[in-house]
Amino acid sequence: MTHSVDHDFMFVFAEVQRLLRAYADRQAARHGITRAQWAVLAKVARCEGVKQSEIAEQMEMQPITLTRLIDRLCDAGWIERRSDDSDRRVKRLHLQKAALPLLDQLAGLKSEITATALSGISPPDAQRLVAQMQIIKENLRSAIQQCSGEPARKEQRYG
Repeated sequence: MTHSVDHDFMFVFAEVQRLLRAYADRQAARHGITRAQWAVLAKVARCEGVKQSEIAEQMEMQPITLTRLIDRLCDAGWIERRSDDSDRRVKRLHLQKAALPLLDQLAGLKSEITATALSGISPPDAQRLVAQMQIIKENLRSAIQQCSGEPARKEQRYG
């Protein structure tokens, strides 16, 4: 029986996302880190001095949950919190040198995960797939913003 795109789209997309997260969790564990910690570490590496509150918003995470993740990253010596010069209540996150070897390993791991997920798909088709997913993302963002009356804005990307 053939299913229409309307029938399969949401379910296949959600299942791919779930499986990708599960696989990334298992692979990240080999390096002693969780996928969520990896995402935070990648954000700090990309945007040195980012506010904790900004990461919580971008990751749609409760501040207390993010605080626990950051505590573990600080305990491991990978990032540190620093007070903001203009507002002592604000904590900014900075990468520690000890994180650099791990980030190199994780960059390789990201490539391995991508290669596994895209196995059997030609590089040009993979590029088209990612471009089409970007279009889908923007379509959905616009639809959500139209419903809520918010102005359009670009999303910050995950690690």
